[in-house]
Amino acid sequence: MSNLLSDLDLAALLCSRVCHDIVSPVGAIANGLEMMDEEDDEEMRKLALELVRRSARQASAKLQFCRLAFGAAGGAGSMLDLGEAGDIARLFVGDEKVKLDWLAARGMRDRNEVKLLLNLMLLAIAAVPRGGSVRIEASDGLLSAIAEGDGARLADKTRAVLDRAVPAAEFDARAVQVYYALRLAEEARFTLAAEVRPGAVMFRAVRQ
Repeated sequence: MSNLLSDLDLAALLCSRVCHDIVSPVGAIANGLEMMDEEDDEEMRKLALELVRRSARQASAKLQFCRLAFGAAGGAGSMLDLGEAGDIARLFVGDEKVKLDWLAARGMRDRNEVKLLLNLMLLAIAAVPRGGSVRIEASDGLLSAIAEGDGARLADKTRAVLDRAVPAAEFDARAVQVYYALRLAEEARFTLAAEVRPGAVMFRAVRQ
């Protein structure tokens, strides 16, 4: 695959993606602390403290996930534990909108394969905007993320990026995650494809 984005543009857009994920819980922490400073009512102060605690947990989970999915966790050429990745993914997803079924068995895998699987998970979550379930599976030479739910769909821009049909000037912080998944697949010698069925979207990476 020819590289549509320069490395600098890719890094900048991935940073924007991470900031997009983190800004909401960090902003909620700031709001909660402000409420605690301004409120005299003890009950309101307890609610504000709970907001801070919950948002801090969310921010921590998102940072851990982004470090693993986008960052240099473990260093180049290292192996990562699929079980640990699953634990971090569950914290990231939570239990509000999407039910995550992480069925990939524990075991050490090439770092780029683990990162690719986490990025497939993100693609699957984006395919069920109204909520649903995402099932993650991994075997020798096959990684998959299957999204099921009401209104499950493959966004036009996601399809276009997977088809290498989006010019560099049209990439944004969301589209770059799809592109990054393609780059990871290329680096790990996998072929990435999506399949749409009624009520489901399947993302699969197959070793070349």
